[in-house]
Amino acid sequence: QVQLVESGGGLVQAGGSLRLSCAASGRAFRLYTMGWFRQAPGKEREFVAGISWIGSTPFYSDSVKGRFTISRENGKNMVYLQMNSLKTEDTAVYYCAADTTITTGQSMSHDDYDYWGQGTQVTVSS
Repeated sequence: QVQLVESGGGLVQAGGSLRLSCAASGRAFRLYTMGWFRQAPGKEREFVAGISWIGSTPFYSDSVKGRFTISRENGKNMVYLQMNSLKTEDTAVYYCAADTTITTGQSMSHDDYDYWGQGTQVTVSS
């Protein structure tokens, strides 16, 4: 089984930056497409960013493109989300997720991810 643990959330002023980290267990981490999702109160869980297992190709939602950067270090079983120019609408619980299907697809659907972390709160104040 895969265990995912997020860290790095907190309170930050609008325009500031945070870096989220996700530590993963498992020997096959390099074969997983990894993703970040977020969920705000009263809203559905939404895709934020992903990074494929082959080629480490990143992909993003339109709302964060140009501000957030996803990266991974396969040798450390780590995935990161660098969040710059934060806005109040970025406030949410952020979840790390793993898609264990060996595919070159770039899914933005939460249904395609098999394992989830517990979430870390990001609050952006004005």
